[in-house]
Order: sequence, then C-alpha cells, then structure tokens
Amino acid sequence: MSFEEKTISSKSIYEGKVVHLSLDTVLLPDGSTSFREVVHHRGGAAVLYVRDGKILLVRQFRYAYHKEIYEIVAGKIDPGEDPIVSATRELEEETGYRTTLTHLLDIYPTPGYTDEVIYIYLAEGGEQVSQKLDKGEFLSYAFYPIEDVLSMIRSGQITDSKTICAVYTYLRMKGNKAAGL
Repeated sequence: MSFEEKTISSKSIYEGKVVHLSLDTVLLPDGSTSFREVVHHRGGAAVLYVRDGKILLVRQFRYAYHKEIYEIVAGKIDPGEDPIVSATRELEEETGYRTTLTHLLDIYPTPGYTDEVIYIYLAEGGEQVSQKLDKGEFLSYAFYPIEDVLSMIRSGQITDSKTICAVYTYLRMKGNKAAGL
C-alpha cells in the first residue's frame, strides 16, 4: 500500500519574507480527502565547526522561544543559492572563520508541517578573518570541549535539533566513545 497523499488544490494563506503558508486539500490513500497546512521555507544551511577537540557554538536570542539558545552556525539559503555557499557565508559572517566544508547530513527539522530542509556541513581547520554580522543580528560564539557539549545536550541546555543531530553524527562518524555510541 502506498501512503502518498496527492494534492487536489492549494491556496496561499500567507506570503512572508521567510515563510509562505498554504492550505492544501489532499487525497488520502483510502480515497478520502483532508487538509494540510504547509509552511514553505527555502531551507537553511548549518556548519559544525570542530577544532582541537572543541565545537564552535553560537549563543543568540531566538524570539520564537523567548530565550537565548546554543546552536551551531546556521542561516537561511538565498533564492537559487547552493547550500554549501550559504553555509560558507554564514560561518564567516557569524564567526569570522573561513574554511573548506564537507557535507555531513541533511535533516527535515519538522516534517509534520514544513518542507524545510537543513543542509549541515562539517568544518575543520581554516583561518579567522573578520566577523560580519548582518544588521540586526546579535550573537556570541565560543569553542566548547566536546565533553561539555555532550553534557549540555544531556542536561537540556542545548535543545536545538540541528545541533544535536550534527554533534551525534560527527561523533558516530569519528567512532567517539564519549557519545555512548
């Protein structure tokens, strides 16, 4: 049995700078119809930067949660932009680091209601140039020992999904026993 839902119609509800919301009527596998609210997002790119056994984290206020959170470098992909170009740009803008990136993994952060994909890259080494924050962007960054990052995840101090996925994927890839993998 196929679980595919086929779009019958789609109505634009909201067109914003960052997201677009549509209300879709869909045909379900059993022949009945239903509605799906879909948040369309052009995607994001993120960078797990590891240097000397430490992970670079940024700390910034996230309005939707009304608190400061720790996360890896990330940003929105510009229209038509390759995700690796976005990731490279964001790393330099937010931290002033410039380096070569390699693809680590892609995630669907909330597949229940959005089509957003976050492309995550790994950075190791490189050089520091100068930080170039966007207007209205306020954050700090620091390198944290991997053990501290794992402790922050376990304690709930780090709750950002892309960061958790990136850290554990990296540790699994490296065969790191500290992660309990």
